[in-house]
Amino acid sequence: MEYLWLALVLLSGFLEAVTTQLVAIWFAPGALIAMILAFCGVHIAVQVTVFVVLTAAMLVLSRTVFRSFFTPPKRESFNIEAVVGEKCLVTERIDNLAGRGAVKLKGLEWAARTVSDELTVEEGERVEIIAVEGVKLICKKI
Repeated sequence: MEYLWLALVLLSGFLEAVTTQLVAIWFAPGALIAMILAFCGVHIAVQVTVFVVLTAAMLVLSRTVFRSFFTPPKRESFNIEAVVGEKCLVTERIDNLAGRGAVKLKGLEWAARTVSDELTVEEGERVEIIAVEGVKLICKKI
């Protein structure tokens, strides 16, 4: 019976090695302990019970506890639409006709444009963001 457990350890290790998901890894610890028990002369019923209990425990742990270790942390997403209504400082004169302008928002510098081409905003003035178009913030004077 010892060699049956050894074969199960090797098979589950092989199956896990050729797949990218947790498919068979939870069989290996149970089979390994059952194999050790078999070499020690423990009754087959105890071997099978230990195998089933350890395999079930590993299955549960791999789906709950271990998942947090193997899952990369989620990056916080930034919803750019949330900046509409924010007020910020002009760091470079905004002139749509010249294709220039920048504002500082939450510590980051953004390209900025005004709502109309005739409107310009000088450096140091405050503006309100009214829309986002691509990577540019559309602003109006406060």
